[in-house]
Amino acid sequence: MQLIESILADAASITAIRRDIHAHPELCFQEERTADVIAKALTDWGIPIHRGLGKTGVVGIVKNGTSSRAVGLRADIDALPMTEHNHFAHASTHPGKMHACGHDGHTAMLLAAARHLSKHRNFDGTVYLVFQPAEEGGGGAREMMKDGLFEKFPMEAIFGAHNWPGMKVGQFALKSGPVFASSNEFKITIRGKGAHAAMPHNGIDPVPVACQMVQAFQTIVTRNKKPIETAVISVTMIHAGEATNVVPDSCEIQGTVRTFTAETLDLVERRMKVIAESTCAAFETACEFSFKRNYPSTVNHVAETEFARRLLGEVVGPENVLEFEPTMGSEDFSYFLQAKPGCYFLIGNGDGTHREGGHGMGPCMLHNPSYDFNDELIPLGATAWVRLAEQWLAAR
Repeated sequence: MQLIESILADAASITAIRRDIHAHPELCFQEERTADVIAKALTDWGIPIHRGLGKTGVVGIVKNGTSSRAVGLRADIDALPMTEHNHFAHASTHPGKMHACGHDGHTAMLLAAARHLSKHRNFDGTVYLVFQPAEEGGGGAREMMKDGLFEKFPMEAIFGAHNWPGMKVGQFALKSGPVFASSNEFKITIRGKGAHAAMPHNGIDPVPVACQMVQAFQTIVTRNKKPIETAVISVTMIHAGEATNVVPDSCEIQGTVRTFTAETLDLVERRMKVIAESTCAAFETACEFSFKRNYPSTVNHVAETEFARRLLGEVVGPENVLEFEPTMGSEDFSYFLQAKPGCYFLIGNGDGTHREGGHGMGPCMLHNPSYDFNDELIPLGATAWVRLAEQWLAAR
């Protein structure tokens, strides 16, 4: 690996910042202390900042030379509403909140890059350091855009990265086209007629209606969409009843839908609505159907992905830049990629053997209460960010 010496020299101090952020996790749009830590570090390093986009976002501006060209680098900064099972020194001090997805590490990698860029400025143009709040369900990327991110900071392209447990340290993975699915949720309320469970003929039971409906939804995946397209319909909640001897008045179904394309999503939503309403009508129940579209699909741009592939290959060797298998998880970097060219890539977080004594018994996977970011990634991720910014601004 071709790591930058000054970043290696700063690794211990950046690791301390990462662990401080890990110990003080904050949920979406509540990242006040985290934003203060980021803002202070950037200011101490002589980097001008802008605060308040997306409520708690921070943007650092590193300029050099006379070029009007600019590129954006993004890190997410929020935590998850989870209780941490680790007991090491930097474990969460906020019950019910935890950095279980490594956003503390993403922040640290970009801070390390910021420090080097500020010191050495081996580029001509502007690097915008985008510290984004509320990735975990809040749509912080969308909110920063609503507040004028790309108007205030006009960048040609934007790049983002996420750590990936199970992939070796020293490896990256990326792919052009769809890489993360859209995230959507549905809620269906079936209105029946309550009765004594021993005399169900006196009522209209919504529970068997729900059972029929859940089974029928899977025919959308197997019989309505094209087999080569991808979709997931997962019913994750069914709520009905309060007593064993009562036929309930209503039953509520909730769940998630994931697709890679808007066309497939349109099909799934339309068919789910028809199936829900028709099934309810067949059983003489009423139907309330709600479908909410959250994050769109994350679609990497071809030219920017190939640029990142070449650049990352120079840092770790082409053999360590893997082809990413798309996942049905979602990511709000998708909003940025709808507005600007760019690429979202993965950096290997290892197999969990980096964890110190006091970690929980569970695996070191994302959204797991025993997760911890691998600090060995900080110099590597920061080196990748620096080289990406330098070479992007130097390219014709």
